[in-house]
Amino acid sequence: MSGTRDKSIVLIGMPGVGKSTVGVLLAKELAKEFIDTDLLIQTHTQKTLHDIVLENGYQHLRELEEATILTLEVDGHVVSTGGSAIYGAEAMEHLAKSGQIIFLDLPLASLEPRIHNMNTRGIARPNGQTFAEVYQERVPLYQAAADITIQCLDKTPIEIVREIIFHEAEQYAEVDA
Repeated sequence: MSGTRDKSIVLIGMPGVGKSTVGVLLAKELAKEFIDTDLLIQTHTQKTLHDIVLENGYQHLRELEEATILTLEVDGHVVSTGGSAIYGAEAMEHLAKSGQIIFLDLPLASLEPRIHNMNTRGIARPNGQTFAEVYQERVPLYQAAADITIQCLDKTPIEIVREIIFHEAEQYAEVDA
């Protein structure tokens, strides 16, 4: 994969799917820098995502997320986005120019037990919107934006990393052929 050194891998998906966990492992495996956009927002604002939503509303968090992504120079990185990054069309275009967008997909029934802190997690959603409603709204957006979808059901983070690396190698082998 020597030709992919300057290409980024951008992970998108629902809260709780494991974007940050997989991202760190993938960056280590590929010797790339890792960026977590949620962490960037939190360190820049010195607030948790939950506090941002409480103080300024979910739309403000989405705006912060898009603005943060648009400032990034992400060539040659692994990027883990927040679950609501998909709402920022300009941000997604910016990320797509740098490399592959990979949707980490997990069924709702597997995600729900992972989100035991729905009301304090800082999920950018309107008041009263359930996790199932967030899922139904976002999954088609993730699917439309993704270059590759990785089914994560019954896979460990390492197995997901290996599958991403396989897809990346396969794609660049086709380009070189």
